[in-house]
Amino acid sequence: MSLEKILSIAGKPGLYKMIAQTRGGFVAESLLDGKKMSVGIHHNVSILSEIAIYTLTEEKPLREVFKLIKEKESGNETSISHKESKDKLEEYFFEVLPDYDEDRVYASDIKKIIQWYNLLQKNDLLDLEVEAGTEAVTADEEE
Repeated sequence: MSLEKILSIAGKPGLYKMIAQTRGGFVAESLLDGKKMSVGIHHNVSILSEIAIYTLTEEKPLREVFKLIKEKESGNETSISHKESKDKLEEYFFEVLPDYDEDRVYASDIKKIIQWYNLLQKNDLLDLEVEAGTEAVTADEEE
């Protein structure tokens, strides 16, 4: 599954997978506990494929940052917890993305990225080979 169907909903923990569209929004399934919820226009939703991380030269899409973490960790969960200290989080992220903009990427952002990566890895959703703009047809879309 590509990051176009993975959502972060403000005020709700974890990540969600969009499973159906409705007239007033869509239905999303939590990657934490599998519970489904209706998401309307009053929710502040971010699609992971639309998120980028500031570097000193450009904005790097989250998909590429996840690929760098996946390479560093050999496809496993991160060697650091998202609950580590600010210094440890920044040190880890510097190893992954040495040119990230330390003035605009906060420890809270790094914490979310690590937490999201581990959640996607645990749910086997880190197939990041699909490039932005191209969609792979899944069994759900064919039905």
